[in-house]
Amino acid sequence: MKERKIKPKRVPMPEQSPGERVKNFNEVALGYSEEEAISEAERCLQCSKHKCIQGCSVGIDIPAFIKCIVKGDFDSAISTIKESNYLPAICGRVCPQEEQCEKYCILGKKYEPVAIGRLERFAADHERKDFKPESKPAGKKVAVVGSGPAGLTAAAYLARYGHGVTIFEALHEPGGVLVYGIPEFRLPKEIVSSEIEFIRKLGVEIKLDTVIGNTLTVDDLFDMGYSAAFVGTGAGFPKFLHVPGENLNQIYSGNEFLIRINLMKSYKFPEYDTPIKAGKKVAVIGGGNAAVDCARCAVRLGSEVTVIYRRTEREMPARSEELIHAREEGINFRTLTAPVKFLGDEKGRVRKMECVQTRLGEPGESGRCRPIPVRGSEFVADVDTVVIGIGQSPNPLIPHTTELKTTKLGTIVVDKDCRTSKEGVFAGGDITTGAATVILAMGAGKRAAKVIHQYLRR
Repeated sequence: MKERKIKPKRVPMPEQSPGERVKNFNEVALGYSEEEAISEAERCLQCSKHKCIQGCSVGIDIPAFIKCIVKGDFDSAISTIKESNYLPAICGRVCPQEEQCEKYCILGKKYEPVAIGRLERFAADHERKDFKPESKPAGKKVAVVGSGPAGLTAAAYLARYGHGVTIFEALHEPGGVLVYGIPEFRLPKEIVSSEIEFIRKLGVEIKLDTVIGNTLTVDDLFDMGYSAAFVGTGAGFPKFLHVPGENLNQIYSGNEFLIRINLMKSYKFPEYDTPIKAGKKVAVIGGGNAAVDCARCAVRLGSEVTVIYRRTEREMPARSEELIHAREEGINFRTLTAPVKFLGDEKGRVRKMECVQTRLGEPGESGRCRPIPVRGSEFVADVDTVVIGIGQSPNPLIPHTTELKTTKLGTIVVDKDCRTSKEGVFAGGDITTGAATVILAMGAGKRAAKVIHQYLRR
């Protein structure tokens, strides 16, 4: 029998060139062709231990769907994926596969791991038919609060179990962080709309412009006949530095900056009527995916952009792929640096930023090394726009109006089965963990749906 020749390197993903993509908001990565997908899928060893599945938060049968791609059976590939994941086109684009499924790939011990995320995206983009799981109506109504990754996943699985599901979304478009937080060039909104439309076809109703905790309370939902409620409102509350001058004009929170660009499409002004002003010299504070997204948006608006981060690049939470793309697009990085003051002009507009250099000390409670200011290292830099992209926290509206037990960080306290302190109310995703990844939120939604189904049957 002829020995199989293993290809050590993965098939490259076609993408826009840096010089081209900085002039538009179109998707950077262009996706595999059928030939490229099959060639990459053939690298899978189809090993017996399937460790890649262990690294997947929603438990996709990865070897099975890749085997289907090898055979050219793309319909079976997406059907296999959708037995465990109802948002594959999204996950294939924004999930940190390098830290999850691909991290456990056996091939990766010697060569580059199989490009599982890229193959998932390929299968989703090639979907040829609707895939609708069979379900038996159970006669129960469930309210899902929030239409982000956790809420959409919980709703899809509850519908699969046969329950009548209504999603209540505060904004005028469904999708949560998928539409307001992730830029078009990383996750096209038509992809999100397509995934949400599939979930609607499962029988899920989506009510927009409904702020639970204000328009309606969770108790109101029970009075309306819902037998259980899942809270998946995410972490969309901005964090700030709390330094002098932070209230000057042209200083944005990362949330506002991304919402204006992504949800309100300010980069298409005046076609869309929500403008945004990014100056010539933009400083983005932070090192996570949101901060890098802000920086890559600003450079597309014609700005010279510098990312300021108080630790080294090694500690940056952002995906390595995004950091590589950011550098290719001309974005500067200044690490071991922290802002301490913002200075403005007579009209209250930011004009300068005072910073201090830092060094890394001993690890803190989070396990990460603490940045320590270096005495006498202060300096001033010229800026005319600043974006504070240091993270988000949960909105306290629902916990306060529903009297749910919370942590000191404002996250809702849940047990391993996503149960809150209130009977019949479950929660999952960033509202319980703080800002995390799309796939972790989806895993929580899937887990919660199963527990809610068991709760309703009892």
